Amino acid sequence: MKLALLSDLHANRQATEAVWAHACRQGFDRLVMLGDYVDYGADPAWTVDFARARQQEGAVVLQGNHDEAAAGEGNHGLSEHVLPSLRWTREALSTEQRQWLGALPLSEQLDQCLAVHANARHPEEWAYVQGRVEAIDSLQATPCQYVVCGHMHEQALYHLTMTGKTGAFQPTSGVTIPLSAARRWLAVAGSVGQPRDGNPAAAYAMLDMTQGSITFFRIPYDHDTAARRIEQAGLPAFFAQRLRDGQ
Repeated sequence: MKLALLSDLHANRQATEAVWAHACRQGFDRLVMLGDYVDYGADPAWTVDFARARQQEGAVVLQGNHDEAAAGEGNHGLSEHVLPSLRWTREALSTEQRQWLGALPLSEQLDQCLAVHANARHPEEWAYVQGRVEAIDSLQATPCQYVVCGHMHEQALYHLTMTGKTGAFQPTSGVTIPLSAARRWLAVAGSVGQPRDGNPAAAYAMLDMTQGSITFFRIPYDHDTAARRIEQAGLPAFFAQRLRDGQ
């Protein structure tokens, strides 16, 4: 089974459209959307509708921490600089869209792959997989050979051997990485709508469980238009500049 892994769209229509077109050209068996469809960007209603349409087509659609926050009240532990965007996002969404976000599951297992937004140990706590320690903690929380997540906004790949040794890979766009069956793997798909590694290109990944491989992609898109839409919406200019800088 070949899985297309999309995460952290963050209301960025231009990035989502570019990634979706690329993923469809690549071909896959199942779409897995790892959460955070809203906040930061200027098109939350559009990205929610996009995710809902994919769900109706059979995609796995999970909840992220910004989705949970947009569906509810209060700040849900988000930083102060996020709150203006969160308030604007809530107003931009319909009651039905917010209810849909609030009802999304936190995790789902597909064969030997566990999909979550943040981590497998405590999905509801939204803790980041920042390195090997957190990656191994997630892998040890499930018997699955693969764990896939988002939340970090940067692509990464970790492994755990049968003897307890760990390793980390820095992915290169378009380069397929073989995944040894003798190891267990955690992949961070990166962010479609707001990458933070200095490269503004949108990020996603393809996990082929049949072949035992994963390919990470970076897809250039019209980030200037996405940034201008943020400014035109009256959202903090900081979020627009992040798209231009990839930070």
